Amino acid sequence: MNRKQQGFTLIELMIVVAIIAIIAAIAVPNLLSSRLAANESNAIATLRNLSSAQAQFQTTGAVDDDLDGTGEYGSFAEMSGQCFLNTRAGGNGPAATLDPPILGATFQGVDANSHVNKSGYLFQMWLPDVNDVGQAEGASGAGGNAAWDADNCEIFWSCYGFPVDGGTTGNRAFFVNQRGEIIQTRMTTLQYDQSSGPDWNAALVGGTSMGDPLAITNGTAVDGNTWTAVQ
Repeated sequence: MNRKQQGFTLIELMIVVAIIAIIAAIAVPNLLSSRLAANESNAIATLRNLSSAQAQFQTTGAVDDDLDGTGEYGSFAEMSGQCFLNTRAGGNGPAATLDPPILGATFQGVDANSHVNKSGYLFQMWLPDVNDVGQAEGASGAGGNAAWDADNCEIFWSCYGFPVDGGTTGNRAFFVNQRGEIIQTRMTTLQYDQSSGPDWNAALVGGTSMGDPLAITNGTAVDGNTWTAVQ
């Protein structure tokens, strides 16, 4: 007696493969788009949290390097408890870490470029020197920067969030400073990613002082991009 042969024919297998390919072609772009949108939402939320953290750090006077009774804004390493609070030029802060820290352990991961990597975005903090020019915090968690001016650090700070890989982990870059308003750009003129991040004045008009207007107020941003308010 002949045994009945069972299994799929070549045509049936080809049909199944074609269906899987069609489903993948539809699902994968949607998945990537959802992840990208989630990264951008997380970046906005992170900058909002940083704004609150800076206000708290300054108000409590965790660092008062010029001993004038007014606290100064901080770096990622200082606010996350990664470094001692006496790492600035004057060295008058406590020879201890912030306890309890204001920021989570993620912000202890400051790299050699003074960036923190979080959910597909890089974040960089800037504080002013004596001329109100932004200076990045010490690399690899060093915290302070000898160029920071204590008086101006009581007034100004700023932070950028930009994608690790443009178009893959995010389409927009974001900015916030002591004003507390988050602004954004789609980077149509100048792209930012892990190979090249924004300078301290990229989102400002004029760009000679950290107190200069945001590019959304009037005029053209230093980086040539169009910046708008995050709604």
